[in-house]
Amino acid sequence: MASLRIPSLDIFRHRLFAQYWAGRWLATMAVQIQATAMGWQMYDAARAEGASIAEGAFMLGLVGLAQFLPLLVLSLFGGQAADRYNRRLILTACIIAKAAIMLGLAVVANAPPAIIIPVIFAAAATAGIINAFMPPAASALLPMLVPRAELPQGIAWSSLAFQSSLIIGPAIGGLLYGLGAPVPYFTAFALLLISAALMFMLKPPAQEPVKDARTIGMIMDGLRYVWANKIVLGAISLDLVVVLLAGAVALLPVFARDILHAGPGELGVLRSAMGVGAAAVALWLAVTPLRRRVGLWMFGSTIVFGLATIVFGLSQSLWLTAAALAVAGGVDMISVYVRQTLIQLNTPDAMRGRVAAVSFVFISASNELGDFEAGLMARIFGPVLAVTIGGVGAVIASAGWMRLFPGLAKADGFEPVA
Repeated sequence: MASLRIPSLDIFRHRLFAQYWAGRWLATMAVQIQATAMGWQMYDAARAEGASIAEGAFMLGLVGLAQFLPLLVLSLFGGQAADRYNRRLILTACIIAKAAIMLGLAVVANAPPAIIIPVIFAAAATAGIINAFMPPAASALLPMLVPRAELPQGIAWSSLAFQSSLIIGPAIGGLLYGLGAPVPYFTAFALLLISAALMFMLKPPAQEPVKDARTIGMIMDGLRYVWANKIVLGAISLDLVVVLLAGAVALLPVFARDILHAGPGELGVLRSAMGVGAAAVALWLAVTPLRRRVGLWMFGSTIVFGLATIVFGLSQSLWLTAAALAVAGGVDMISVYVRQTLIQLNTPDAMRGRVAAVSFVFISASNELGDFEAGLMARIFGPVLAVTIGGVGAVIASAGWMRLFPGLAKADGFEPVA
């Protein structure tokens, strides 16, 4: 136990993991830069075309919907592809395709709004198609790069890469956009080319072949496996329910302006607070991985997530709100870490792509539908009561899931119990 308290970068002695980690970090950074620039540009273009503030905000919501719908339709096909074909090549092709999107956005970045708006919608829909194939391949590839015993630490370091990009990327994207609309897109394009090169040069072990390579049969096998494995099903569905109820990031502009009476600078503080909390906890998990009572850690984190959401909803102080969001981001990181490790270690290699696809559909549904649910509840009850109700619902749902999935709640370690 003493060795666990010493910060360690030992996981990076595995060259394949280090190369994968760097490639994923660059790709995530590029996507965050692009998302910030694209959102800003879409809102500006909508306003220039005469849209009101509410209509411009709705256009941003439609961009998210355009990205989610093809992902929802194609994710299960992406999962079977990750189990059927070479995961490294799928991941490389997806990154190159995203680089092509960045290049296209850069070329038309200075075009009039009448061109910019449809191009951004097309870019979002194309990114949604790519995202149906990229996460399953990336998730299924990771366990092939590190020894099984070190997979929890690998997942923690991968999560840290994502969270650090989530903090740094938007800031860089905003600064680069100030230099000219094409600059962030060209920057993201360059980062993605480097990422694609790193992924292409990976030489992972051969993946386990699939016995039945029929597309529909593989998809159905994946769905049946998730339904039959209560550890996997409980972990995936818990995230869907909790984030769907308590996810309130979409309402941050409302709270910043009309509840806390703050400006755009303070909104930036609130938006980065969850990422800061998540990154801090991801670093802690990377150097001191959880070993015991992982089920209780996950359920405890979702309960605290709900409680932090309640504090966020009721707070009248900017810094208390930021602290509540940081706590929410930190405990959500624990939930993500435990859930992903349990899913990876409880899933055979030949099934990992399809299970990852199901998980990603649930995650995307919770985020996108959570934003819609938060907006709908805010319209009915007002933002404060809407967020508070969502936090209470998350606590109740966590307690209910402990009863529905007692094996998950009692999970002591990550390895499956015979």
